[in-house]
Amino acid sequence: MEIINVVLVDDHVLVRDGIRALLEDQNDIKVINEASNGKDALQIIESITTPIVLIVDIRMPEMTGIELVTILKEKHTEKDIKTLVLSMHDSEEYVVQSIQAGADGYLLKGSSKEEFLKALHKIASGDKYFTGDVSDIIMNNFVNGKTTQKTNTTSKKSENPFKLTKRETQILQLVLQLKNNKDIGEELKISKRTVEVHRFNLMKKLNVKNIMELNQKANEYNLI
Repeated sequence: MEIINVVLVDDHVLVRDGIRALLEDQNDIKVINEASNGKDALQIIESITTPIVLIVDIRMPEMTGIELVTILKEKHTEKDIKTLVLSMHDSEEYVVQSIQAGADGYLLKGSSKEEFLKALHKIASGDKYFTGDVSDIIMNNFVNGKTTQKTNTTSKKSENPFKLTKRETQILQLVLQLKNNKDIGEELKISKRTVEVHRFNLMKKLNVKNIMELNQKANEYNLI
């Protein structure tokens, strides 16, 4: 059984204690450390060599959760770190900023224990997880072409230089519908591993790092 190593980052001790107590009953999850802000978390991460899931709050002193996720995705790509934003805020601004930073998931603190554990396992396995209400915000902002920055809606689409295959275009469409690798595989009748390979090649070909960048490029070049 593979153990999911977790680091908790929240400025409220009671919140960290509550999450730790919840996870102590799980045989395949272990809380290996915790921090009260992003700066302390970075120091902890420096000494960690094993894959981890970072469960992080947004609003914290010293360094916010969004700033922490941004730094990890930009400067610590050599480490296998997945990030789950666990927040009491379901505002569009926080959701969009978290995804732009590269978060692997976004979950509200009022979520059930079952959903929390489901999100943790999905993210640890390399999938994304966004709770229901948050998924609606993502759909409205990214899949439908709306972003937090103003765009010129009258501008012409750029010419498509990527020459995506039919399969890559299918997977692009399904990824932008926020479907995970397993669901995409079942829909296209291919293995999850094959989806992962196509998805990796797609992100590399388009030179993007997350769903937001993928959606922006898909819209810019009229890929779907």
